[in-house]
Amino acid sequence: MTASQIYEVFLKADGKSEFRHVGALGAADNEMALLLARECYCRRAEGEQIWVVRRDDISSADSSETAPNRNKSHRHNDGKLVAEHRRQLREGS
Repeated sequence: MTASQIYEVFLKADGKSEFRHVGALGAADNEMALLLARECYCRRAEGEQIWVVRRDDISSADSSETAPNRNKSHRHNDGKLVAEHRRQLREGS
């Protein structure tokens, strides 16, 4: 008998919505994980698509690895420069 592995489950509702983490479950293989995820997390049509990912296959970064990107405010576009550029084009400036 195959040992059970932990799978993380992600659902996508419909259209352009994003996948969201909904829980975890134990299963012997990918096929069983999909079946169990469908039965546990889609019983009331909560999702249109399912992802199951073995927890052992997830790579993660701790705060020391993400720290260099915390203070890069120039990467967050609030749209002001684009709006100003478009206003100037409309006004012919």
